Amino acid sequence: MAKKISVKARAAARKQRDKWKNKIWYTIRAPRTPWDFKKIGETLGESDEHIIGRVYEMTQQEFNGDFTKMHVILRFRVHECVGQDALTTFIGHHHQTDHIRRQIRRYRGKVDDVVDVVSTDGYLIRLKPLIITQKRVQTSIKQAMRAKARDMIIAFASKATYSKIQTQILDGTLEEEIRKAVKPIYPVKSVAIRKSQLLQAGVVADKGKTLDEIHAEEARSDAEIKAKKAAALASAMEDEEEEESTPSIIDAAEAMEPASDKAPAAEEAPAEEEPAEEAPAEEAAPSADYDSMKVAELKELLKAAGKPVSGKKADLIARLNE
Repeated sequence: MAKKISVKARAAARKQRDKWKNKIWYTIRAPRTPWDFKKIGETLGESDEHIIGRVYEMTQQEFNGDFTKMHVILRFRVHECVGQDALTTFIGHHHQTDHIRRQIRRYRGKVDDVVDVVSTDGYLIRLKPLIITQKRVQTSIKQAMRAKARDMIIAFASKATYSKIQTQILDGTLEEEIRKAVKPIYPVKSVAIRKSQLLQAGVVADKGKTLDEIHAEEARSDAEIKAKKAAALASAMEDEEEEESTPSIIDAAEAMEPASDKAPAAEEAPAEEEPAEEAPAEEAAPSADYDSMKVAELKELLKAAGKPVSGKKADLIARLNE
């Protein structure tokens, strides 16, 4: 009985592995407007049906490189698959809870609200603004600031498309407009759209680059990057070859050493062959030769003679003439 169970378990494991082999990678892309099908991630799936409806989250820092917005989480939902490209819709964003808690203090005032707006292209969006005042304020002041911010948001959304609302939420333009509207009522510490949510889709815009054009641009950019890498690698290889062909300073010094070693031998040979009575006359000649020699050569002669090598050049010459 135990053997039969193990066989079934192995068969189930093989079936599970085969299931993974059937999965393929899908490229997740941002909406066509205003992001031009920007590549934002990848996901695994067996078929298009398994991919459609998935929600992909990422920080705004990962999306556009703005490190000051690392606490902002963007949400995209896959609505269509074209080949291995998963096309998404921006369904909202939210600020991380710990970031919001750090903004709120006991001596500050908090003004928040929930505003539902409709864009010009028929998208129903829920926005949740958050205003932090510099000091604690009365309820009447909070109500005035809340009403002013609500009117400003509704007026802005009634004249903007959904793509424009997206960009102005993420780049802080809408938050700055709210700050300007409520600042005359009471000094403001910070303003944020802490959350947005797409409640109902509207008319899908056809403006912008097509997916084929985006693929062509990505292929060209990849080819340029590969060409730059190949050129950099080739130049690095040429530099290495030039360094190998150029002799180093140590090699040049080693090549000069035999010549300097032979010079003392050539000078010492005549001194041994000359008669003893002419030695005083020969003492002046080496002196002139010593003056033309370098300090290193003089020290080599002193080492060969077993004499000290310390001192200046004049001391070395005098020591050799002894």
